[in-house]
Amino acid sequence: MRGRRGLRAVAAATALLCAAALAGCSAGGPEAAAPTPRPGQTPVWNSSPASVAAVGDSITRAFDACSVLADCPEVSWATGTDSTVNSLALRLLGPAGVAGKSWNLARSGARMAELPEQMAAAAAERPELVTVMMGANDACRPRPEQMTPVEEFRASFTAALGRLRAGAPKAQVYVSSVPDLHRLWETGRVSPTGRQVWSLGICGAMLADPEDLGPAAERRRARVRERVVAYNGVLREVCAKDVRCRYDGGAVFGFAFEGRQLSPWDFFHPSRDGQARLAEIAYRQVTRK
Repeated sequence: MRGRRGLRAVAAATALLCAAALAGCSAGGPEAAAPTPRPGQTPVWNSSPASVAAVGDSITRAFDACSVLADCPEVSWATGTDSTVNSLALRLLGPAGVAGKSWNLARSGARMAELPEQMAAAAAERPELVTVMMGANDACRPRPEQMTPVEEFRASFTAALGRLRAGAPKAQVYVSSVPDLHRLWETGRVSPTGRQVWSLGICGAMLADPEDLGPAAERRRARVRERVVAYNGVLREVCAKDVRCRYDGGAVFGFAFEGRQLSPWDFFHPSRDGQARLAEIAYRQVTRK
């Protein structure tokens, strides 16, 4: 949008967003510190950021990637130091940079309601890039009716961007789509070990009774997938309102994880190989001109 009409439209859209979210919007909204560039201005997005902070959940903590029931942040797709994974931070900053200019602030088990606090912690580090991968746990509840409502998800994500902008107005944000949990079910359900582990209660809304192909079970899984699609719509829409935010366009959601790319202990979280694939996707998105 250009000129006064465009600025008025941005202000109106921001006001509506703040009203809907009821939280997280500082004066002027998340866009206030990062206005849309005008023709002739230097592009806002920097494809070579010099520092990286990661927020999110167990995927970013690389839970179950190295050993059972344990985080393994050294193989995290976002900030890991393992050369076989070749994390986003390792590609952007090199080994020395990862040690001193990257921070993994994610927490296993976190849901979107926690993201504002994580973003505030990220802002305190003044990073040039913040990676976000959050939302799988909002859908992975014991039963579908316990999934986070879409508007609550939207309010929390909007508030999170507001917290970041309050403390680090020029930080760039890379937002990963939520993985396709239905595809993970399709991949892991063929493993007897995977089915046994899932019976302990992992992501019950999607993974309970994995061999049941009856109408009720299929409707339950479809309901969870629809919610993930809705979450990704929220991530796309809210991110699009901030000129320093880049959504992955559904790249992670569309990625077809194979058996070797899932944890051998839970057949759900990414393995080292899966983490490496996430790092590749992120690097392509962040460095895209």
